[in-house]
Amino acid sequence: MDTPDYLQGNIDNWQREAEHYVEPAEEAWASPHPYWGIWQIDNADAPLLADTLERKRCIELGCGTAYVSAWMTRLGGEVTAIDPTPAQRETAARLQRKHKLAFDLREGHAEDLSFAESASYDFAISEYGASLWADPYAWIPEAYRVLKPGGELVFLSNSPLAVMCMFENDDDGPASNALLRPYFDLYRSRWPDAPEATEFHLPHGVMIDLLVDTGFRVQKLLELQAPADATTRYPWIDASWANQWPSEEVWFCRKPT
Repeated sequence: MDTPDYLQGNIDNWQREAEHYVEPAEEAWASPHPYWGIWQIDNADAPLLADTLERKRCIELGCGTAYVSAWMTRLGGEVTAIDPTPAQRETAARLQRKHKLAFDLREGHAEDLSFAESASYDFAISEYGASLWADPYAWIPEAYRVLKPGGELVFLSNSPLAVMCMFENDDDGPASNALLRPYFDLYRSRWPDAPEATEFHLPHGVMIDLLVDTGFRVQKLLELQAPADATTRYPWIDASWANQWPSEEVWFCRKPT
């Protein structure tokens, strides 16, 4: 499979940004309970992970510092974690050693899972990994291929509504209450403060078509609401906005048996 034209730019961006994610990684690895997204919503309220993953083969697509993989391993899963960025994997490997937690951590990108046999995983997940930084027309079919019949795909990313309301620069303040870009133009996004990086967002109808055409059954779309008193380290959004409108969303899909 050809290397995606945007991949090196995303790696370069994350090499530069990785140092800012070390402290959050330390906190997430140390947490006994999973939490999700920029508002750190408890897994009890946004159940991306089951209570147990015993006897499940799991893969995290775009793992970053791999705290999700750490949680899955503690839940009994046999885990593979992939990410293309060396600095992120270095943090993940150091925290594996610190927490004495072993899982398969490897270089890779979700658009090409050629190391994995078809129908070899029970569960695939992405939290702001492949779900944001990989072309959905490439990574979603690959996730489908490597999942067993009955396998599940769960992924979390920005809500298209939030993307339409974001200012061009983080310094311009949190998301606007007005629409700033067209809904039907959503696909590849680049931002002035990270011009080499490419994000991917799809309108809901287009995403449903892609998932269904790939073969998935869409089980649920969970639009996350921030608690009114929530805080986040990210300047592009605030809790006042995200308590009224979804800043993040989670797709739950299953490969038919």
